Amino acid sequence: MLFYLIDNLADEISALNAFRYLTLRGILSVLTALAISLFLGPVMIRKLKHYQIGQSVRDDGPSTHLDKRGTPTMGGALIIVSITVATLLWADLSNKFVWVALFTLLSFGAIGWVDDYRKVVHKDPKGLSAKKKMLWQSLFGLTAVGVLYATANTPAETSLLVPFFKQVMIQLGPLYLLLGYFVIVGTSNAVNLTDGLDGLAILPTVMVAGALGIFAYVVGNAIYSEYLGFPFIKGAGELLVICGAVMGAGLGFLWFNTYPAQVFMGDVGALALGALLGVTAIIVRQEIVLFIMGGVFVMEAVSVMIQVGSFKTRGKRVFRMAPLHHHYELKGWPEPRVIVRFWIISLMLVLVGLATLKLR
Repeated sequence: MLFYLIDNLADEISALNAFRYLTLRGILSVLTALAISLFLGPVMIRKLKHYQIGQSVRDDGPSTHLDKRGTPTMGGALIIVSITVATLLWADLSNKFVWVALFTLLSFGAIGWVDDYRKVVHKDPKGLSAKKKMLWQSLFGLTAVGVLYATANTPAETSLLVPFFKQVMIQLGPLYLLLGYFVIVGTSNAVNLTDGLDGLAILPTVMVAGALGIFAYVVGNAIYSEYLGFPFIKGAGELLVICGAVMGAGLGFLWFNTYPAQVFMGDVGALALGALLGVTAIIVRQEIVLFIMGGVFVMEAVSVMIQVGSFKTRGKRVFRMAPLHHHYELKGWPEPRVIVRFWIISLMLVLVGLATLKLR
């Protein structure tokens, strides 16, 4: 909205031309979302405490988590509000990619909100059933991918790029829908599984979003994309504003979510953020790179699949507890050590992903 106002006034007030630059709007998006998170965070925490919207803790989990019982949850709503407001203020709202990304964020956030609400308000430990949750995730995920597929203007928008190989670009055709579905739904659930320790999921999300913002800027710029050997996708650069909003909102939330956490994001935040990362990677054609940069999310999800598969087939557990971060807690690692080491791994993987910009 501010972008339109400034764009209309820039012809008369030359100083406002600077706000037309995507990079500046990306920075302003970071700062806006950060300010909203920091300002509204204390208010939200007080409201959640007032209405007794607190986290429930499994009795069979690490004993150190019993102290977390009652900590306000559903704080992910703050992240979604911050991202949405910053995006509406600074993004070009005529861009289809902006609306697809916002739809994905809000729709998956709605799924998480219903799940959290049933758990903490209705005291239903199961929340939204797994079948219903998957049904709605599938519906919204396929809707987002379907819109992207139906409105694709060039073959590059539906081709699979292989990192480190400049000339390898596989035209997917209808398989684009299947790949997109698994990327969005898979990333959404993987981030949700990772969100089990204070700040564990949000900082890797911030780092991955920042890296995807760089990819969006490159593929959305005809000069940079040609220079680096990426296909040019008109309009994709505008996702830099949304990625910036994720960074700002995430860092603002981390202020309150860092150990010991004052608030948890809940499914409302984790499902939404994961889906947003997934759809962004699809738009900028970096699904494989997302798999690399989000390696912490991947190994958390894989650990759950291995644990469940092993227990069902052999009656034995591979890990002391899944997801993987609980395994290390039960081995005696203090929670802050697990969190920081996973953060370090995420940073290294994000740098590997960014290296594919040039190593092609």
